[in-house]
Amino acid sequence: MLNKPKMVLIDVDGTLVDSVPDLAYCVDEMMKQLGMPVHGEAKVREWVGNGVERLTRRALIGQLEGEPDDALFEKAYPIFMALYAENTSKRSVLYPGVKEGLAYLKSADYKLGCVTNKAAQFTLPLLQDLGIHDEFEIIVSGDTLPKKKPDPMPLLHVAEQLGVTPAEATMLGDSVSDVKAARAAGFQIICMSYGYNHGVDIREANPDAVIDSMAELEGLLESAGTATNKEQGAA
Repeated sequence: MLNKPKMVLIDVDGTLVDSVPDLAYCVDEMMKQLGMPVHGEAKVREWVGNGVERLTRRALIGQLEGEPDDALFEKAYPIFMALYAENTSKRSVLYPGVKEGLAYLKSADYKLGCVTNKAAQFTLPLLQDLGIHDEFEIIVSGDTLPKKKPDPMPLLHVAEQLGVTPAEATMLGDSVSDVKAARAAGFQIICMSYGYNHGVDIREANPDAVIDSMAELEGLLESAGTATNKEQGAA
């Protein structure tokens, strides 16, 4: 049973933004520069979700687990970073329902934060280019704090900054990393069905709810509020 929260924190890649088209472009251009075979968007879609360094390593070995040669990574990573700096938002798009979901959350006076593992140098321009940067009271990127998701630190940091207890907070994400961070922080966790979870159905991670579009947030949270009020009335 969901409780109606006072604060909602939202992930970026795979939740707000489909960033794979840009990431896949950068991966394949990097591979070309290294004289290695390209992978294509479908493969890259299974590898994203743990930051661009991890994505680079996966691309170099062509699989989810394992490590590339150190010298090869040291050569490849700056190439990827330069490419992605130029291609952060050229092909990336908001998922359907994002604008409606954000509009509802703003109109209902939820405190809104953004918590992502993406580095600030990419996060802030991406959110600005897609027109949603100013929707958030606080934005915590992957390099804002000493630790990132699945560690609870970023979630607890925002709760403290916005004056909300973990019991009054909900994380909206798409991956097992979001679920782990939320559970460790004592937050509720709602997941998007369409995101980046390495090809595994996010329902297997047992979030509190799964929705197909952020446009469903209004119905989900309003019904949670009704249930909460009934319980309080019964008490």
